[in-house]
Parts: sequence; C-alpha cells; structure tokens
Amino acid sequence: MSQLQANDQVEEQIVEQGVHNYSSEEEWVKPEDPLLLERLEWFKDQKLGLMMHWGTYSQLGIVESWALSDKDEEWSRNEIDWDIDAEELKRQYFDLNKTFNPLRFQPKLWADLAADNGFKYLNFTTKHHDGFCMWDTHTTDYKVTGKDCPFHAHKYADICKEVFDAFRARGLAISAYFSKADWHTPTYWAPGMERGTFTSRGPSYDPKQFPWLWEQFVQFTHDQIMELMTRYGRIDMLWLDAGWVCERANQDIRLGEVVEKAREIQPWLLSADRTVGGAYENLVTPEQTLPERPLHIPWESCITMGSAFSFRYEDNYKTVRQLIHLLIEIVAKGGNLALNVAPQPDGRLSKTVISRIQGMGEWLNVHGEAIYGTRACEPYSVGNYQFTKKGDTTYAFYLYKQEQEQVAEEIILPIQQSFTQIDLVGGQEKLEFRQVEGGIAVRMPKQAEQQDVAPIAHVFRMK
Repeated sequence: MSQLQANDQVEEQIVEQGVHNYSSEEEWVKPEDPLLLERLEWFKDQKLGLMMHWGTYSQLGIVESWALSDKDEEWSRNEIDWDIDAEELKRQYFDLNKTFNPLRFQPKLWADLAADNGFKYLNFTTKHHDGFCMWDTHTTDYKVTGKDCPFHAHKYADICKEVFDAFRARGLAISAYFSKADWHTPTYWAPGMERGTFTSRGPSYDPKQFPWLWEQFVQFTHDQIMELMTRYGRIDMLWLDAGWVCERANQDIRLGEVVEKAREIQPWLLSADRTVGGAYENLVTPEQTLPERPLHIPWESCITMGSAFSFRYEDNYKTVRQLIHLLIEIVAKGGNLALNVAPQPDGRLSKTVISRIQGMGEWLNVHGEAIYGTRACEPYSVGNYQFTKKGDTTYAFYLYKQEQEQVAEEIILPIQQSFTQIDLVGGQEKLEFRQVEGGIAVRMPKQAEQQDVAPIAHVFRMK
C-alpha cells in the first residue's frame, strides 16, 4: 500500500460523505490555562450559535466544495445535472469567483436578526475546502476582494470584516470557521504530482517525499490564520474543519504552533480542531447529529436548518417546533446548538429562514431561563422529557411532537427529587403536584388544557 493510500484510509475514518465523525468524551484533554477553562464555562453558558456556510458555491445551489474531489464523486456530484466531465467541472467551480456578486449582502440585518432572537455567537466560514477566502487576505488572489471577483469594488467587499464587526456590535461572540485543507492552492493540490488529475481530500503528493513543498503549504496556512487573528478584531474561537489535515494522516501543519502564536494576541482563544483530539480540540463538534447520551465535556452540534450546509434553491426547512426540540435535547445533554443557515447568492437570507429564526426567538424570549446558563442534570433526556439545572433550580421540559396533541390534566415528570414549589415558565406559578411512584405528578392549569394547538413544550421550574 502506498503512503497516499494509507492516508486515504485515515481520511475516510475522519469524514464520511462530507460529514465529520466526532471525538469521544474520553479523548478530550482538559486545558491547564485558567483563562481557557473560564472561557469553556462561558461557552457552555451560550447554548445557541448561528452557523453560516457561504461562498461562491451558493450560486449553483450545490454542496460546498466537495464536488471538486474525484474520490467523493459518488455522493458529492449527485446534483451535477448538466453534461460535464470532471476536469471541466473543476474549472467551472473554481471560476465561480468571477461571478460572485452578492449586492444585497445584509450584515447588519443578519446581526440584528440573530441578536434579537436569542443567538449568542456566530460561526462563519472564512474559507471552505475550495480555498476561496471571504476576507481580504494577502496570501492569494483567490478571494472576495480579488480583482477577478465583481464584488471586490463593493463597500462591503471584505465580507468577514463586515460580518464580524456587525455581530460583535450586537454583543455576539465570533467563531471563525477555517478549513485546514485548501484545494485551490498549488502547494496542496499540486499539479503534476503522483495523483495526476485525480483529486481526493488530501494533498496530491506525499508530504514526506516533498517536505519543502509541504512546508510552503504549512506557512501559507499559518499566514492565513494569523491574518484572521490579527486584523479582524476579537475572535473567541478558531473552528477548524478538514479533520484529515492532521499528523496521523501524514499532514502535520503544526497547528499548536500557530494557535499558541495567536493566543499571544488573543489569550482567550478557544480552538476546535475537529476529530483530531488532544490539546487543541477544546470542544467536540458532532455534525448533523447529537450524542445518544449526555457528554460531560464542552461540545456543540452543528446542524442545518434545511437539508444542507450550503444554500439550496429549494430546501426543506425544519419547523420552529423541531428546532426548539432539537435545542432542548442538546442542552439537556450538556451541549450547544450551532444552527446552520446558508445565505442566498445575492446576499440575503430567505424569508423562510428569517421566519424560523423569529419563531425560535419568540419561544426563547419566554422560556430562555431554562436554556441559557444551565447545566445538564439527571435524568437528562427521557423520551419527551428533558431536564436542565441552574443553581438550586431544576427545569423540566415536556415536548409536544405534534400540534394536534392533547394537553393532559396531569403530567408525570420522571424525576425522584423532592421540591417545594413548581411553576410553569411563562405561565401559572405554584402548580399543584404530588409524589407518585413514577416521579412527580403535576396538575396542569385549565387554560393549558384548552389550547387548540399544543405548545412546543411545557417548561416547569422546580425549586
């Protein structure tokens, strides 16, 4: 087996059909720095982040970057429905910078929407695997401010700056998504190397055979990361994608070196080196899933509002009910939800996305005390019941999966603790309750039983 084939096997274990696996609780390494420990507690308080995948690929309405990889063609090109061969597809994709012109880009509206509706931080794609930079980098002309991109002359051309500044101004923290792979730079996919024109996730050559070429790529990556860390204001988290770019896959970019250099400037910086484990994966990041059981380490599920991370011209969006239920279960298991929405190629968010976010905000405005700043507590997540805790107060959620569900006269909460008072968050206080064999039976107010549409959830405050 060649070294490239061995590397491919490692890459397959890390990512399947574009979706990252996630590191186990046992692999997590607790930081020693008191400031980083403090920031991890801060992170666990936030609960809800807005993730945004946006790049030139939004123009086509296809999966971000992955169609460039011949090795992943079986699943990544299932939406390529025009007559085209692999090499021409790559040429067309890489030329999308020449037509990317989001004249209706609305950074302040995005920030207002997020801040007004309960989101606490932003995770924005500075660069995906395709290598197109959404900031004014000095390392490449393949960027939104490059002369080949028609948007370069716009007053908001430095998209990362505009987005980061707008969200920061509304009090949201900034998480900078950065792909460690770069399929555009000739020091990663280098022409004329062992793979020929066949592309896969990793470099087109063995870094051990061409250490001078690999070192150029390492320096390129470090330079890009340090630009983001020095020229774009406070960054709270460096969120690193492309987990196959790691030492065990023979792709050592000496990440620790650049993170520590960044922390000389931004000592609070959290690092999320996805799937790699070790000292620079400060939080674990399940993708399009959530753990079956609680995780007692910092973690965040990145999950799409629609069917994909990238923009789709027609998409199936989760309902507000589904989104709130997802958030509640994630929080009950000790994590955060990074909810991904994808801007349109013209720079707007769709009306459906906006309405979903506003619907979440309406619910969180009433019930947020049971979400933000809480911690997981037993019995965590049991069927339709979820539990959180803040200080001496325990919160119990009863989720209504369907609008048509009837509200029972009495709800039995499966928890064995004793309480002196139970209130309905956003409703009647001092509800009647009694201890029963299965837990605590709470009598519901009459008005709760008589609603035409079942609430998203009933939330009980128990002291």
